[in-house]
This record gives sequence, structure tokens and C-alpha cells, in this order.
Amino acid sequence: MTKLKIALIAHDKKKDELIKFVQQHENSFAKHELFATGTTGKKIMQNTNLYVHLKKSGPLGGDQEIGSQIANGQIDMVIFFRDPLTAQPHEPDVSALLRLCDVYSIPLATNIKSAHLFIDHIKE
Repeated sequence: MTKLKIALIAHDKKKDELIKFVQQHENSFAKHELFATGTTGKKIMQNTNLYVHLKKSGPLGGDQEIGSQIANGQIDMVIFFRDPLTAQPHEPDVSALLRLCDVYSIPLATNIKSAHLFIDHIKE
């Protein structure tokens, strides 16, 4: 299987859920190149043996940095555990990131069940 470039993002109330998901599938993620917004990526590296290329925190432009990578063909998949019940101060950035995934046909998982489907698909 081709090495994929995977972006990992989570809103504050979803970070623990994403970390547990990554831990559960650490062997699969280890075969790919990982990118994440700042706090999420740091927590993933603190709780796994994975290396993650860090971007800025989401509210400080990290979502836009990953969006730029999507627009430039540098991301193959996005796993973004969103908190749909909490208003986000950077909601326009989040919406732009989701729109870019649609524009460039990048697979986007926004919850645990769709993320499991993606990981099951890329397992070797």
C-alpha cells in the first residue's frame, strides 16, 4: 500500500477520543506520514510512539495550514473529530477546511465510526 499523508485534528472535547482511536490503530498509522494541528499532534506524540508533523493550533491558523496542504495535493486523508455541540471561535476556518476536502475529493472522517471505516480500508 502507498504511504498516505494523513491529517489528524480534534476539537478540545474530542481530543481524548482521537488519542484513544490513534492508540488503538497505532500500527496502521505508523505506516503513514502524519500531520496534526498543534495541541492534538503533541498529545498524540505524548501518548504513542508516532511522529507527527505539527502545525499551529487550530484557532491560531493550524486548520488553514492543513487546508493549504490539501489545496496543494499534500494531504491524502483527514480525520477530524469535530465537536458539533460547542461553538468554535475559528468556525470559518473549520468550514473552509471541510470545503477544501470536498473541492479536492479528500476523504474526510468527522466521527469515530467513519474513521474506523477509513482505517479498516487502509490496513494491510
